[in-house]
Amino acid sequence: MGIPVGKLALYTACGGIPPGQTLPITLDVGTNNPTLLADPLYLGTPEKRIEGKEYDDLVQEFVEAVSEVFPKALLQFEDFANHNAFRLLEKYRNEICTFNDDIQGTASSPWPGFIPRAASPGASSRRSHTLPRRGEAAIGIGDLVVGAMMAEGLTKEQAKARCWFMDSKSLVDSSRTDLQDHKKPYAHKHSHGPVPTLLDAVKAVKPTALIGVSGQAQQFTKEIIEEMARLNKRPLIFALSNPTSNAECSAEQAYELSEGRAIFCSGSPFPTYVYKGQTFVPGQGNNAYIFPGVGLGVVATASTRVTDEMFSEAARALALLVTEEDLKKGALFPPLTKIREISARIAEAVAEVCYKRGLATEPRRRTCARRSRRCSISRSTRITSDGRRRPGRSVVRFDSRP
Repeated sequence: MGIPVGKLALYTACGGIPPGQTLPITLDVGTNNPTLLADPLYLGTPEKRIEGKEYDDLVQEFVEAVSEVFPKALLQFEDFANHNAFRLLEKYRNEICTFNDDIQGTASSPWPGFIPRAASPGASSRRSHTLPRRGEAAIGIGDLVVGAMMAEGLTKEQAKARCWFMDSKSLVDSSRTDLQDHKKPYAHKHSHGPVPTLLDAVKAVKPTALIGVSGQAQQFTKEIIEEMARLNKRPLIFALSNPTSNAECSAEQAYELSEGRAIFCSGSPFPTYVYKGQTFVPGQGNNAYIFPGVGLGVVATASTRVTDEMFSEAARALALLVTEEDLKKGALFPPLTKIREISARIAEAVAEVCYKRGLATEPRRRTCARRSRRCSISRSTRITSDGRRRPGRSVVRFDSRP
């Protein structure tokens, strides 16, 4: 229960959503761990994990129950295995108001780090990005990058051609016959021959950005960072795996091996680093910047769906809050001390998408304007058929006063 409780705590702490309006849920489908199965104190279901149709039927029953009891609820999926996460998201995203934070929330969190660099010397969107390893976050990031490039005028195929992936075996390319379905859209043709290692991929693809979501420490070796620095005036090194001990490289390694030229971002916090008299503030691309504001905007408008466009706009809204002073220090994100204001701005951007696409079921309020400065939440009450008062919806109001 630690994961859903922790996520909902962030909705409250970062987004201001009342805890009474949230509900943590864990689906216990058994375990294949023999030690747990033999443990008389194990609190879960002491049976082997269900799979296939039985598993799908359980999830379907759960989704139907949520939709019946809480018809305007936002259902967030978290920590599902790759083969289930993508499949369930595709199955339900157009049926109910839902999203998968591992795929969409984590994907959008590092993207603001790209946007402030778009017009900077040495950072060209015409170059490619290499995203190594793991399925959920990496493919989600790729999809978001493609959407952002399309918004800038590229076709979908042109945008996809600029995103390359590495998995545990080799570079993802069209010659491979062992690819899972979610990787196939990014399997490109190339003339480099076999590309078995990440260093080989960097030399072959020549990326502007290297994004690590492998969950494995020190994947960005000395040779890889030096090659990125040779290829780019300001290489983007995003070591996003958590916790800090699993980061693909440290902030110190990124700055030292690039001679202070790297734009570094991590999933967990790294301390400030001084290189040749210049102080760098490592960026932290944590999805706590994104999903509380997205959820706030969705709940405030009672949106019927959650779309990728909402996450793209959330990332763009976050990027606009990065100041020139932040960038001079190497910080790609605004300080977390302003997270309530950040979440309110993101919620506002998400709400605009909800109204623009006809997904909102709550009426637009006059105070939900582009120049809003503050956000407040109040809870209404409703009268049941037997005359009793019951808690109603939480209403989010954006105050446009300075």
